[in-house]
Amino acid sequence: MPENRYDKAPRPGQGRYVAAPEDVKVGVVDAVSTDEAPSSMWREAWREMSHRPLFWVSITMIAIVIVVSIAPGLFTSQLPRDNCLLSNSLLPPSSEHFFGTDKVGCDIYTRTLFGARASVLVGLLTTAFVVVLGTAIGAIAGYYGGWTDTILSRITDIFFAVPFVLAAIVILSIVPSRSALAVALVLASFGWTTIARITRGAVLSVKNNEFVTASKALGMSRGAILWQHVLPNSAAPIIVYSTVALGTFIVAEATLTFLGIGLDPSTVSWGGDLSNGRSSIRTNPEIMFYPAAALAFTVLGFIMLGDVVRDALDPKARKR
Repeated sequence: MPENRYDKAPRPGQGRYVAAPEDVKVGVVDAVSTDEAPSSMWREAWREMSHRPLFWVSITMIAIVIVVSIAPGLFTSQLPRDNCLLSNSLLPPSSEHFFGTDKVGCDIYTRTLFGARASVLVGLLTTAFVVVLGTAIGAIAGYYGGWTDTILSRITDIFFAVPFVLAAIVILSIVPSRSALAVALVLASFGWTTIARITRGAVLSVKNNEFVTASKALGMSRGAILWQHVLPNSAAPIIVYSTVALGTFIVAEATLTFLGIGLDPSTVSWGGDLSNGRSSIRTNPEIMFYPAAALAFTVLGFIMLGDVVRDALDPKARKR
């Protein structure tokens, strides 16, 4: 019989080392701390975000914009229409007018500060309406499925096929009063489709998990399961999109107001100031520069925050 190859003595360098039992700290390796509460996804996300400088930079930028929007009087003692005299037209920057004055003599610095209120308000209202409407439609379609999913998905496709800005222009052109609420409602009427699709996909990936099956076995209703278990576990992509969309809706309002179809001309906003200064862009570009810079500063803050939140709530991104 041939010699068994496993009985041969190991060659040099092929010897195996087996550690003694007292040298292997199995108990230490397998020890599990029972004193600490289990870490949730949201706690891990916060831990990830709090260690990133970009998060604190974006939060600081957004905080500045929100404070200016709520209380612009903290940064100036004037009102947007104070001292708007033609004799003060196109004055250069000075100690009295930090950014100079526009064609009608209004202080550009004051109008830039007060313009944040209307633009940010429209962005916040539109995002809130979009999240509520889009999340409700997407969650119902994804969770209940069947003919409900078919009907809601086709309605979503119809609205998705309508050009967003063009539809807003058509509707706002026939609206008698273009207040911040009216503009937000019009923007939300055509801006909810993306978040509805995102929510539907997130719900489809969650609704067949074990905790949903266990909830059904315990006798919970389908509506209670959707509200208490499915939606909270589908919230991550919704939050990420909402953060980025807020900046997008602020830009949409400024675009419509710049075209003369957004907020009423009597409302001080960045889009309105951009529209008023476009005729002087060659000779006095600073009239458009400051509101445009404030708009870019605000949108950049929300976009950076959205990137940080997306990386923190995406487990695959955390592993990379």
